[in-house]
Amino acid sequence: MNFLQKLFHSSKKREPRNLKVDIHSHLLPGIDDGAKTTYESIKMIKAYKNMGYQKLITTPHIMWHRYKNSSEIIMEKLEYLKDALADHEVEIEIEAASEYYLDEHFAKLLAKKEILTFGENYLLFEMSYTRAPKDLREIVFDIEMAGYKPVLAHPERYIFMHDGFDEYEELKELGVYFQLNLNSLAGQYSKNVQKIALELINRRMVDFLGSDVHKLSQTETLKKVLESDTLQDIFKKNRILNNTLL
Repeated sequence: MNFLQKLFHSSKKREPRNLKVDIHSHLLPGIDDGAKTTYESIKMIKAYKNMGYQKLITTPHIMWHRYKNSSEIIMEKLEYLKDALADHEVEIEIEAASEYYLDEHFAKLLAKKEILTFGENYLLFEMSYTRAPKDLREIVFDIEMAGYKPVLAHPERYIFMHDGFDEYEELKELGVYFQLNLNSLAGQYSKNVQKIALELINRRMVDFLGSDVHKLSQTETLKKVLESDTLQDIFKKNRILNNTLL
């Protein structure tokens, strides 16, 4: 039995009853590299509902060189999607925050405290996969001084951190929460990313789980991960905060 077979093997079929809240997805139509149409958004959200999710906190990109979104654009699109879900009789709680890319525009938003957060002022952020901002520690400090709790999206995907765990440990010491992508466990990005994801779990460094779903096909992979014994192992080894957001 290869690794993926072991990952998705379970002695008995499980319902994904341990995870009720998703904090990272791209479900608002036509706003970034996620859902392109309202129809696609609704199909994706129905898939979440069928997997047992009760609440979705969707997080479109604010990445100024690519996706020039704003809080106003995101909230307007959220209300539009809520109306569409009501029209299609899809009952699920849905909110919006953002996945902020660490760039100069983010620094300006942070200075003005024009930030979309989730839960108790959690701020989801990402950065380049190949190298850290030279002032990453200062940025984390600024986030915390502004009253936000920094949550690093998919830490397993940052290649520059893969050589050792010193970078991960330092960020944890600085108070950064880690949000693991569930589909990383299925090798969606690479075998190396999968390996780092498992190591983060085993080192008890994971605080949040996210789907980071951009398209409908990724919900099929997510379903397999949620139905595997791997999810139970994550909860045993880590204090996962998703369900505290209900």
